[in-house]
Amino acid sequence: MQQQISVITLGIADLARSKRFYVEGFGWKPVFENDDVVFYQMNGLMLGTWLRPQLEDDMRRPGGDGPGAFSLAHNAPDEATVDSLIDRLVAAGGSLLRKADAPPHGGYRGYVADPDGHSWEIAFNPAWPIDAEGHVTFGI
Repeated sequence: MQQQISVITLGIADLARSKRFYVEGFGWKPVFENDDVVFYQMNGLMLGTWLRPQLEDDMRRPGGDGPGAFSLAHNAPDEATVDSLIDRLVAAGGSLLRKADAPPHGGYRGYVADPDGHSWEIAFNPAWPIDAEGHVTFGI
């Protein structure tokens, strides 16, 4: 089986509020949207934001609890970009979870939650190069 993820779909409460976070905060452009869902083309996968009741109905998993202990991550090319992106995401409706700092294992990272509580790590890791298409490679 090929190691890959095709789509990550996040359950959300308000499409406009979520779209503001991803469009104004990250600067991403939707590739598809309707009254229930917005999809963003990423570098190799799709990110979907789908109204929670419709997603729960589609999964046949009603009343799912909020986000658990996980985070999505966006790697940046340097520390200054981490700080400026965190500021933009908060201005676009996100909540600061952890101000960016340098962890003991190296690099630089902070955390922001989107308007629905999904955690995003915004990080610079000098050991993980980012190519021109935005692909991150594990390197030590």
